[in-house]
Amino acid sequence: MKRILYLLRLLGVAGGLVAAQALAEPLSVQDREEIVRLGSAQGRSARDLDPLLEQVGKVGEKGFPTESMVNKVKEGLAKGVEPQRIDQVLRQMTERLESAHEVLEEARARGIVEGNRQRALEAMAEALARGATKEEVRELTRMFLEGKQKVTQDVLAAGAKGLAVMKEANVSTKDGAALLGEGIRQGYRANELLDLSREVKRRGSDFQEGRASLQQLRERIGRGEKSDRLFREDRSGSGSGDRSGRGDRDRSERDRSEQDRAERDGRADHRADHDDRGDRGDRKVQQERYERIDRQDRFEKIDRSDRPERIDRLDRPERPDRSGRGRD
Repeated sequence: MKRILYLLRLLGVAGGLVAAQALAEPLSVQDREEIVRLGSAQGRSARDLDPLLEQVGKVGEKGFPTESMVNKVKEGLAKGVEPQRIDQVLRQMTERLESAHEVLEEARARGIVEGNRQRALEAMAEALARGATKEEVRELTRMFLEGKQKVTQDVLAAGAKGLAVMKEANVSTKDGAALLGEGIRQGYRANELLDLSREVKRRGSDFQEGRASLQQLRERIGRGEKSDRLFREDRSGSGSGDRSGRGDRDRSERDRSEQDRAERDGRADHRADHDDRGDRGDRKVQQERYERIDRQDRFEKIDRSDRPERIDRLDRPERPDRSGRGRD
């Protein structure tokens, strides 16, 4: 039994060493080789690249996600950006990750479940970069904890990012937070909160100009409608998704469709009328011929000496048909 416990302790120590090495070595061999290759293509020496690699390494040692930072280094080098400028960007990203970590830990202390920490850090850092504030995150935390659903850190981060997205469309913090809070009370997941905020931003002008209402949208969420149904009635990018209101662009598109249909029907009626006139013309000519033949048969039964003039007229060649046939 003692031997088993000893082996378990050894395995625990070995696992800790492996984890520490993973944190201390956030860059894969492939990423390092690609960064060196991109730098060499731009005439950058290894000494120029060392500060960038060191900055990413420090972030990884703290347990923060480094993928976005690695991609930023590659992107900058590929575009020929000076390593000093790339280093400044990495420092800003590091500061935002540290702020994200701070607010998420504060939210966890208040009752938010940890969840997917890496995803939460990335989303929260982006939320802060796009204009969300720590105070707004605290307000969202308060609102989210009022519901019956357990809220994880990645869901809170998605809500903060969604709020920042809606603020970009000039939606007030109060209205945006209330909308997201209602979504949380109805069990919206992280991706659904982001979808909701993106759709609101895409239709921002409709909400600002009164063609749609955030209050009505919130009521629909409160009735249990999911984010994939809220805007199903309007995929043109201009309407509110509300059954009670439509965007001007939707109305104009319907008007154009009706006008096109009317024009098609009008052309069809014109062709039908055109063909009908032609048919009537043909029937009229045929009828006149039948009448002339009928009159001729009747006159042949009469003695030609009685009505010589009329007989002479019937014996004359018929004039060319001027009934209008062929004009159509």
